Amino acid sequence: MIKSLPKTSHQLAVCEANFLRLKKILNNFSVNKYLFETINPDSSSNPISFSVIHRTKHTLIIEAKQKIKLKKMESLIIRIQISLDAKLAEVISFQGERAVPYFMKVLKTQSRDEKIQQNRFLTEWLENIFANGINPQIKI
Repeated sequence: MIKSLPKTSHQLAVCEANFLRLKKILNNFSVNKYLFETINPDSSSNPISFSVIHRTKHTLIIEAKQKIKLKKMESLIIRIQISLDAKLAEVISFQGERAVPYFMKVLKTQSRDEKIQQNRFLTEWLENIFANGINPQIKI
């Protein structure tokens, strides 16, 4: 148990930070659909949408999509479960694939820390949105 505690506390810290970032971007989760357009360093832009696909009193499930204009790449799709009372946001699906729960045998196609990697990617993606900015012509 002691060996898993630091990994768990780090995971909780990442999920809590993601909650705070999403709360700021999504205006305190007040509506069911959010449309943004990022401003990239090369003056191009990418449309991003956040859609609430399930809402209860204590949780939200949000699907985030970023359309990538390069023909070689697919659009980015992430599903995020947000616990409003615990103030946590955790990736539950990345590009249509779910991470293997900790108690199950790891598949050969996924690494042991798949869930941690997906949540860390969400952190970096949200930070990138903040760093590059959101097109002011798009109404939030």
